[in-house]
Amino acid sequence: MSTENHKPAEVNLILQGKGGVGKSFIASILAQYYLEKNETPLCIDTDPVNATFLGYKALNAHRIELMRENNVIDTRQFDSMMEMIIDSSQDVIVDNGAASFIPLFGYLVENNAMEMLKDCGKQVVIHSVITGGQALMDTLNGFSQMVNNTPPYVKNVVWLNEYFGKVEVQDKSFEKLKAYTDNKDKVSGIITIPKRAAQTFEQDIQLMQDKRLTFNEAITSSEFELMAKQRLKMIKKSLFEQLDIVM
Repeated sequence: MSTENHKPAEVNLILQGKGGVGKSFIASILAQYYLEKNETPLCIDTDPVNATFLGYKALNAHRIELMRENNVIDTRQFDSMMEMIIDSSQDVIVDNGAASFIPLFGYLVENNAMEMLKDCGKQVVIHSVITGGQALMDTLNGFSQMVNNTPPYVKNVVWLNEYFGKVEVQDKSFEKLKAYTDNKDKVSGIITIPKRAAQTFEQDIQLMQDKRLTFNEAITSSEFELMAKQRLKMIKKSLFEQLDIVM
């Protein structure tokens, strides 16, 4: 008799009210991580402005138009998405745009959608993106707002994206900031996308993103030189090792 424990299917929601902070990149990393584990995730792109996640052909994402005019959730589309998620036995990744963040999160809370997913045997995981630079305070506030409005059975994962600068305030790291110390019991894990050399690592990542390629596609592509492929392997390894701990 097998004693193997089967973990519940995870519903990963990439949520952040600030645009241009790397949500779709993170969604693509998560999808690739599951694929690396021989699991085929259900990928959903709900961004009403930039369907970046949809552009990764290897990830086979579905487009769902959640928003109507005047930033109102299309309830039929939302209900259709929920049924798709519940009917699926796969892990799920939902990439959500900045423009629809507030109405979608509000609708999730208002309809007890996260509780319904839990009751259907799903583990809800909310991924918050915090970025350095000018958007630091906005993304910190977005994280605080979200973590304070999520039920205790939801896993909260924080991504620190250092592309625009270190995630720190007056030399205090994220782990020492009030936004984290007040909520650390609610955070399941932290993943860092570190700042790397702009002329090499970042250029390689940017090209991979521009072409909507996965790490494996880029590493086997003739469009990338040998050392570029090596750098991409290093980045992939670093991110996946962090995900092994958190997920």
